[in-house]
Amino acid sequence: MTFVITDACVDVRDKSCTEECPVDCIYEGDRKMYINPVECIDCGACEQVCPTNAAFSALALADRDDAWNIQDNADFFQEPLSDAGALGTPGGASHLGPVGVDTARVAALPPRG
Repeated sequence: MTFVITDACVDVRDKSCTEECPVDCIYEGDRKMYINPVECIDCGACEQVCPTNAAFSALALADRDDAWNIQDNADFFQEPLSDAGALGTPGGASHLGPVGVDTARVAALPPRG
């Protein structure tokens, strides 16, 4: 199972998780970070350093009210977010840089102060 970054990250994007991730599978959207479920090795390094407690194992998140984050995280990679199509599995976030878009659900969330 993979780790997921929840909406607690929206408009925060501390990026401590990206520095700790040993496989470079955490991508930057416009307002939130996303973990690629194919590239994640389930190590939990992101969960340990997240200052907003936004990173969770998908197993731990499955029975919570915010379980929608599991599908939303996957959608970031599977659904076309721009004219360029779906992001897919690019093989590492650092060479890609900020993606600059979010899923429709995250983009529709109200701004956080």
